[in-house]
Amino acid sequence: MPDLPLREFGGKGAFIAEIEEALLAGEIDLAVHSAKDLPVEDDERFVIAGVLPRQDARDVLVTRSGVCLEELEHPLIGTGSPRRRFQMKALLPDASFLELRGNVPTRLQKLKSGVCDGVILAAAGLKRLGMEQESGFWYRYFTEEEMLSAGGQGIIAIEGKTGSSASALAGAVSDWRASLELAAERRVLQILQAGCHAAIGVFAEADSQKMRLRICMEAEGAPRCADETVFWNHEEDHRAQALGLAGQLAGSL
Repeated sequence: MPDLPLREFGGKGAFIAEIEEALLAGEIDLAVHSAKDLPVEDDERFVIAGVLPRQDARDVLVTRSGVCLEELEHPLIGTGSPRRRFQMKALLPDASFLELRGNVPTRLQKLKSGVCDGVILAAAGLKRLGMEQESGFWYRYFTEEEMLSAGGQGIIAIEGKTGSSASALAGAVSDWRASLELAAERRVLQILQAGCHAAIGVFAEADSQKMRLRICMEAEGAPRCADETVFWNHEEDHRAQALGLAGQLAGSL
């Protein structure tokens, strides 16, 4: 199972179905997820009740110390993500890829043992585990211009039943910035019908004045990108403006 492609056993939703069943049964009041692992499609029975402040949303290429991928012939990169593969191919055309899953320590151990020459991981996961500077490895943090992150990457989402008191409590402590960013990114993915098999990056950056939204996707083997900024009209609802920007930008592709 750990080395099978995610699509072969149900996609991202396979990991959260059991948790949502517990929510419906009243066995738990709230569920905590990595936001990028939530299915794109909304389910009226559930709500993303709140989100935590966003951690580093970048991707990281990890190699063994002293290994320079540019000097290798056909370096082998461990990742199961179509998005990472198509963006990495633009940066390193000679690269080939290995389907690689499992938790962060498992992936780093496979790298250490020589199963592959490098692995691509989420910076947020590394930092939350305190593994962003393990000895014996070299870490290259991609800029968003080099590798645009997945929708929801770096965000912890709190899921609850629609209309429950627990969901209301989670909403009261939700981070406003991450909430707006996640809403815009999910709307893009919904409009483009981009599930877990899609090679698409989408990243929103919000502050008190504006939101910038970027999309980069693979279309017929080539990248198709869009980038737009909306300045908040403080007489309007910011969430509505964020969703409007997402619809406009996704529609342009």
